[in-house]
Amino acid sequence: MSAFLTLYGGLDREGPGDRESLDWALGVAKLAPDARVLDAGCGSGADLAGLRAWVPAGAVLGLDKHAALVDRAARRCPGDPGVMVRLGDMAAPGGEFGLIWSAGALYFLGVEAGLRRWRDRLAPGGKVAFSELAWRHRAVPETPRTFWAEAYPAMTDTAGIVGATEAAGFRVIASRWLPSAAWCAYYDPLAARCDALEQGGDPDLAAAIAQARAEIALWRLHGGSYGYLQVVAEEGAA
Repeated sequence: MSAFLTLYGGLDREGPGDRESLDWALGVAKLAPDARVLDAGCGSGADLAGLRAWVPAGAVLGLDKHAALVDRAARRCPGDPGVMVRLGDMAAPGGEFGLIWSAGALYFLGVEAGLRRWRDRLAPGGKVAFSELAWRHRAVPETPRTFWAEAYPAMTDTAGIVGATEAAGFRVIASRWLPSAAWCAYYDPLAARCDALEQGGDPDLAAAIAQARAEIALWRLHGGSYGYLQVVAEEGAA
């Protein structure tokens, strides 16, 4: 974890995403301006300000289990009483929310298991919006299939994600693939960070840098075969 925090310590976010992608999902969700929003697995808080902009009369709670990331996230919206960041388990957030947002973090719980946990935390008419890594096509080249079989063995496809969402008692309102710009917003700064830290002598950090470089190179060559599926869903039968 120390090497991870060193590598990502100077970055705006810990995974693919951008404001346009957030705005797409929140536009679909049609939140009331006084809604309460949970950013589940908020990391260093890259999406807090964007979420807050959609609920100017509401509130945003960021929740993450890593204290160092929570400390960084807490500095994102200084002086705004409508944004709170807390150390905690996103599987058991407590409270009630008009929207639970999770950018690339739901895989820690599993889509179906995580959504089942969150159902009781939604206000009437509440929604979930999440992104999940998935295969875009049936025919996947061997290189990305081998890479992700090790890094994320539970990775599935669109039908698998939709099926897990429905099995948890939700209906998918809309979905789309995260655009390339959202990947570049993550990978371009990460590549620069790897360059800046490459001369260090820490073997754990060197391994983390090598892993990050391999992932970036894989996406640049084979990103058309996989991606993050963004899903907006509400309780109810499909």
